[in-house]
Amino acid sequence: MRELVEDFLEYLRHERGQAEHTQRTYGAQLDRFMAWAEGKGIREWGAVGLEHLTAFLQGERERVPVGAPKEGGRRLSPESVYLEIAALRAFYGYCEREKLLAVNVAEHLSLPRRWRRLPKALTDGEIGQLLARLTEETPSDLCDQAVLELAYASGLRLAELRQLRLEQLHLDAGFVTVVGKGNKERVVPVGRAAVAALGRYLESGRPRLVTARSPGAVFLTRRGTAFASVTMWLRVKRRVRRAGISRNVTPHMLRHSFATHLLEHGADLRVIQELLGHASIGTTEVYTHVAGRRLREVHERFHPRR
Repeated sequence: MRELVEDFLEYLRHERGQAEHTQRTYGAQLDRFMAWAEGKGIREWGAVGLEHLTAFLQGERERVPVGAPKEGGRRLSPESVYLEIAALRAFYGYCEREKLLAVNVAEHLSLPRRWRRLPKALTDGEIGQLLARLTEETPSDLCDQAVLELAYASGLRLAELRQLRLEQLHLDAGFVTVVGKGNKERVVPVGRAAVAALGRYLESGRPRLVTARSPGAVFLTRRGTAFASVTMWLRVKRRVRRAGISRNVTPHMLRHSFATHLLEHGADLRVIQELLGHASIGTTEVYTHVAGRRLREVHERFHPRR
C-alpha cells in the first residue's frame, strides 16, 4: 500500500508542483488510513471498499484529537475530516487516471461544508509598531526587518519568503518574481520601504551571514543556512514580542493585512487576486467580508446619525 502512496506523493511533487506543506499533509492523512486498514487486516488498496472508507471516516469524526482530554467531549474538527477526505479523493483520482486501481471507491465521498474563517489582519497602528526600525541592528535584525517589510509590501506566503532567491529580486525596477503554489510564477511590486529594507540587509546584513556553504536564498539564518518554516515563524514571533504587540501574530497575518489594506483603500479585487497568486477569485473574495466589516465599524463610529 505504501508504494502506491509514495508514487502519488512523487506525482504531487514533480508533476503537480504542489507545496511541500500539501505533500506532507496528504502523506500524513494517507498514513493514518493505512494504519487503520492494517489493523483491519487489509494489505492492499484493491481490497479497500467504500464501506471501509466510510467506517474509517466515521471513526475519525468521533476521535479525540491528540493531546485533548478524553473526558472533555472534544472531537476531531470538520476541517481535519475534510483534509482526510480530500487526501483520499486526490489519491484515488490519481490511481484511476494512471490505471493503478480498477475502481475509484473514493469518488462518492462527499466533502463536508467548510466554515470559511475570516482572515485576521493587523491594524495600521500595529503595522507601524512591527515595522519600526530598531535603534541597533544586527545582521539578523536586518534580515528580520527585510522579511517583515517584504511580507507586508508584497503579500508573500511564508514558503515564498523562505524560498526567495537572489536572482528573483529586481529592486531597481521595484518588483520581485515569485514562484508560488503549483510552480506558478508571478510578478509582485515592492514598495519603497521594503526596497530600502532589503537594500540595507543585502549591503550590511547578508554578507556577514554568508558562509562557504550558504545557498542562493535571499534570507539566511545566523548559521548562513536557508530558513526552515518553523525558524522563520519563530523569528517573526520574536520580533512581534519586541514590538510590544500582545496579539498572536503569525507570518500569514502580514499577507492578510496586505490584501485587506489594499481592498480598504480601493484596490480592485482582481488585482489583489493576481498579487496574492490565487488561482480562483473565490479565494480572494473572503477579504470583501473583512473590508465590509471594517467599513461598518467606521460608519458606526463616525456617522452623525448612527
